[in-house]
Amino acid sequence: MILAAGAGTRLRPLTDTMPKALVPVGDRPLLGWVLQRLAESGVDRIIVNTHYHEDQIVEYLDSHTPANIDLAISPEPDGPYDTGGGLFAASHLFRENRPFLLHNVDVLSRIPFEGLLDEHARARQQIGDRVVATVAVQARDADRQLLFDDLGLMGWENAGSDRTRGRWHRVREPVGTLRRYSFTGIHVIDPSLFQATERAGKFSIITLYLELAAFGYVVVPSDVSEHDWIDAGTPDRLVEAGRMMREQ
Repeated sequence: MILAAGAGTRLRPLTDTMPKALVPVGDRPLLGWVLQRLAESGVDRIIVNTHYHEDQIVEYLDSHTPANIDLAISPEPDGPYDTGGGLFAASHLFRENRPFLLHNVDVLSRIPFEGLLDEHARARQQIGDRVVATVAVQARDADRQLLFDDLGLMGWENAGSDRTRGRWHRVREPVGTLRRYSFTGIHVIDPSLFQATERAGKFSIITLYLELAAFGYVVVPSDVSEHDWIDAGTPDRLVEAGRMMREQ
């Protein structure tokens, strides 16, 4: 699933007349790059959620979805519903009871998806069905970082702007080694997540992960620091993203 419903306020004025998903990077929009990466990795069904300038996204997908992809649209007419709400609103569109990828539309990377899926499968084998997700993370500086201990995700902390500096949240005291990672916006999610909560409406998936972690569910990190990655959600990063994609 590609999360593409957001307005992209950080990219204004570009996004005054187009959705964030269609902001160009080189010879194609953000959505086009993510579609290509998923198709090349062997994905055969993709769900895209929509809200802001939905008609433009649907029109683009009508003519640019790879031929081997079965496409489904998940509209959010009174949205957007945020990362968690958008996923859960689309839950009825998932056809197979197996782990799937969740990918932010403004994230471009060379992170190997097959490796993420393999790590998630190993975590489920080693820890059991309490593992509901594997998140791709990197050891890099960022305003907000996720906190992991020996049991998995257990909090977050901000070290960014004056408005958020010093804020933090932990669902328990650390067990073993505390590690800080920056999130990449790419997850592998087990379908059991849909049965783990009755949440609905608008909510962040990280908030949900932490609520579940407090009750013994597990979200494990996959360190992908060695792979190129960029959040192309600002004008400066769009330029950098263009260079990265030209060099691939």
